Amino acid sequence: MNQTLHQTIYTSESELRRPVVLICSMVRDLVNSRELAWRIFIRNISAKYRQTIMGYLWAVLPPLLTSSIWIFLNTNKILNVRDVTVPYSLYVLVGTILWQVFVNSINAPMMVVKDSAAMIAKINFPREALIFAAVLEIVFNLAIQLFLLTGVFIYFKIPLSFSLIYGFGGVVGIILVGMMAGILLTPISILYGDIQQGLPIILQPLFYLTPIVYSVPESGFGAILATYNPISPLIQFTRELLTTGKIICLVPSIMVCGVTVVMLFLGWVIYRIAMPHLIERIAA
Repeated sequence: MNQTLHQTIYTSESELRRPVVLICSMVRDLVNSRELAWRIFIRNISAKYRQTIMGYLWAVLPPLLTSSIWIFLNTNKILNVRDVTVPYSLYVLVGTILWQVFVNSINAPMMVVKDSAAMIAKINFPREALIFAAVLEIVFNLAIQLFLLTGVFIYFKIPLSFSLIYGFGGVVGIILVGMMAGILLTPISILYGDIQQGLPIILQPLFYLTPIVYSVPESGFGAILATYNPISPLIQFTRELLTTGKIICLVPSIMVCGVTVVMLFLGWVIYRIAMPHLIERIAA
């Protein structure tokens, strides 16, 4: 059986000078890195949950605990949230899970590269394998969260319909937005630990500026923030489809996804070009 072997020639010439060759090599390396990505994913998941008592429950605890606090506040009239289209418990839980998917999508690329720093410095392999492994980890955590969401839907008697399929399209959009931000931040996070230290400080205010535990105000400064917050329309679009089957924020969601795809590709190119230089810093 004849096998075609790909020959890689390393030169000092920038890959950006030949964009077509660069794109072809990026796609080829992404496809060829599937098996390695799977092994990296298994290694990281095993290391993450091996020495924990609660195991995979940690994937659903953050949205559960956050939702419980807001449900308690609303139930006891400490916080009075009105004008939501479904029971508030369902509204806030679905919104919090979608937010957790977004946060996981930002953190996953940076964490995979960080956990594989020693391997990156010693072994030459397609760096796309790390991004592929990050996607697998996001999907794995999402699958666990979907079990929780399924139980919630059964409890609130949410009927199964085609809108659920469209809603999962919104989930993919949320993952893409998070991955885009995570890949763009990954090269910087390798150089400066401030990125991972400061990211929670940035995400916490963004949580309150996104209509996750409250409905979008009709006017005022809150309505302006919800309009220009890029993750806001996707959260609203996905939650409404999953819970009521109605389509809202369709045009803003499509616009956000369109910009995200372009920025995601740009982030991939930056990641591809920057990694050889960053490897030298890691190995030094």
